[in-house]
Amino acid sequence: MNTGMSSRRLGLMDDHIERNYIDTGKFTGSLVGIYRKGRLVHYSTMGLMDRERKKPVEWDTVFRIFSMTKPVTSVALMMLFEKGLIQLDDPVYRYIPSFRKLEVYVSGVDGSFETRPPDRSLTIKDLLSHQSGFTYDFLKENEIDAAYSSRGIGSVSQKDLASLIDSLSDLPLLFSPGDRWNYSVSTDVCGHLVELISGQSLDTFFYENIFEPLGMSDTGFYVRAVDIPRFSANYLYNLNGLPKLLDDPLKSRFIKRPSFLSGGGGLVSTAEDYLAFCRMILGGGELNGNRILSRKTIDLMSANHLTGGVDLAEVASGRWSETSYQGMGFGLGFSVVKDPSMTLVPGSVGELAWGGMANTAFWIDPLEDMAVVFMTQLVPSGIYNIRRELRTLVYSAIED
Repeated sequence: MNTGMSSRRLGLMDDHIERNYIDTGKFTGSLVGIYRKGRLVHYSTMGLMDRERKKPVEWDTVFRIFSMTKPVTSVALMMLFEKGLIQLDDPVYRYIPSFRKLEVYVSGVDGSFETRPPDRSLTIKDLLSHQSGFTYDFLKENEIDAAYSSRGIGSVSQKDLASLIDSLSDLPLLFSPGDRWNYSVSTDVCGHLVELISGQSLDTFFYENIFEPLGMSDTGFYVRAVDIPRFSANYLYNLNGLPKLLDDPLKSRFIKRPSFLSGGGGLVSTAEDYLAFCRMILGGGELNGNRILSRKTIDLMSANHLTGGVDLAEVASGRWSETSYQGMGFGLGFSVVKDPSMTLVPGSVGELAWGGMANTAFWIDPLEDMAVVFMTQLVPSGIYNIRRELRTLVYSAIED
């Protein structure tokens, strides 16, 4: 089958990554997988998955995907939507009564916040599109972020999803739902809703309804003992030299089941597994005869759900990666390209994407019948322009 991609130009992409990221030590190792027109057209593995043990990156290496968990959780919640169990405009307090009392931050510091009532109730759509008014502890931009940090909200110290809900119920929202966009623990709340509505733990729901049907046997909230030899180390950016070891795969918290099943950032996966998830989205909710969602639900998720149809540049607080917010909308679990000319990188209208804290990334381009997954393990994300560069390099290899 003609996939319409130049092998020579894809080789230039590999050379670019090797020369500018692996040889320089910026990334210890990396992997690129490209699926187009019905098959895997390219994959490349470079460098080491474990520098300390001199183990090379392999196609079946297991990576921490962090926020690439969010689209999986969003799909899970939309599966319950398809069963008629929720509506996108449902107030979240219908399922989480303590959220009925949520107020909006006006001024002050933790312990003496001045607040006001929200203009309207928080809805499920607000959670899926990050227009909830929740935030993240690591953003460190305001007093609400600081309160999240001091209380350990959404961090690995969180006991479980129920304790997250209790913590969030005691703090004000950053803004009234729907007014702005802010990256947040919203998708963890979505994970809690999946548990409440389905009656299953999040990991069980994922396995039975998404992972097992799609053949994602290496994806989960922890690495099984038999698979630890395939588990990558994770590294921390170091301004003064090579990245520092941050998480040893033999000692990692990811080698045992956590009590806090983070729907916002808790999964590990392989490139092959995550490509299967992307292929399901690309296939209108179906892969190899297994339907996860309907095509129309995928269309709904892929639309721009920002209030007023604006782009992120108009309503976003902070940034989630090095990619510009111009020309970018946000759907139900993914960023959505509104206008490629405004993003200043190649792409297509309707392209879906997201990334993870360790610089992993994916995008799905229905117009080009293509999905791309990039794996590495370097925290934090956004230090380098790799996501923008990859788009340019991959799209420059398309010949028809």
